[in-house]
Amino acid sequence: MKRREVRLATVSHRPTHGIDTPENTAKFLKTAETYIVRAARMGADLVAFPEVYPQAATPDFAHFGEPAEGGTLTTIRDLAKANQVMIVWPRVEYDPKRGLRNVSVLVDKAGGVVGRYEKMFPTVTELAKGIIPGTSCPVFGTEIGRIGMLICFDMNFREVHDELAAGKPDIVVFSSMYRGGLQAQTLAFELGSIVVTAIDAELGQIIGRGGRIVKESTYETLGVATVNTNSVAMHMDFNWSKMDAMLAKYGKALTFDYHTREAFYVVEYRGDADIYEIVKEFGLETADRYWKRSRDERKAALDRANKV
Repeated sequence: MKRREVRLATVSHRPTHGIDTPENTAKFLKTAETYIVRAARMGADLVAFPEVYPQAATPDFAHFGEPAEGGTLTTIRDLAKANQVMIVWPRVEYDPKRGLRNVSVLVDKAGGVVGRYEKMFPTVTELAKGIIPGTSCPVFGTEIGRIGMLICFDMNFREVHDELAAGKPDIVVFSSMYRGGLQAQTLAFELGSIVVTAIDAELGQIIGRGGRIVKESTYETLGVATVNTNSVAMHMDFNWSKMDAMLAKYGKALTFDYHTREAFYVVEYRGDADIYEIVKEFGLETADRYWKRSRDERKAALDRANKV
């Protein structure tokens, strides 16, 4: 995987048609195609859709779970290949052996299924309808970076955040019925990841690694922005003093986005070297490693104190 500048797109929209009849399904898929083609023409590498998008306008979504290898996903895979875009396609799936699942499917530019995320924390209403919770939060390596996903109510639970953090995603897609707001910005900040929110309303967002909103869609539904995955989040402690030496070598290809209130900054590189090669070269300490070292040294201090 080569980290680079990529174009991300959020479709934040509630469809008019569901998949309850063949006619409605055809109209629904035509709407989805419109946004996929438009995003591709705007240079998008990845297009994210809202939670349970095919079932959102369908009465009692639990009765319209789709088979894992069919349903609307067949058309979406074809559209991904035809338009050379990756797609995050959230929907309800049903398997006689596994039951109902609220999932996000990651499709690559060749139309292949990279993997699935199953919502770990369905709402109590979903649970009552028979939605079975997922048990893991995978992060997938792709040509545009490491991608993780979470769905709606998941945003409220530390377990999901922690498992995402362990996978070190470059990009996290939040498909949802609610906007996320400060929670989505906080997730980007905590993980040091780029977050894309695709919601069942207006105000979908693309958020940088430091928690700053890069793009927000309103009534136009589609928001597209360029981000640099060849970047890393840093705390200012122990790193600040190395900035001039880094600039002396790499010049304007290296940029620093400061988040002063949080004593945090994001380093981006627009060149051939991987950002982590530069991190190693200058002995920088990424934010996640700094938190780990702080925890380890705290534990060591407590152990020493307990021996006195």
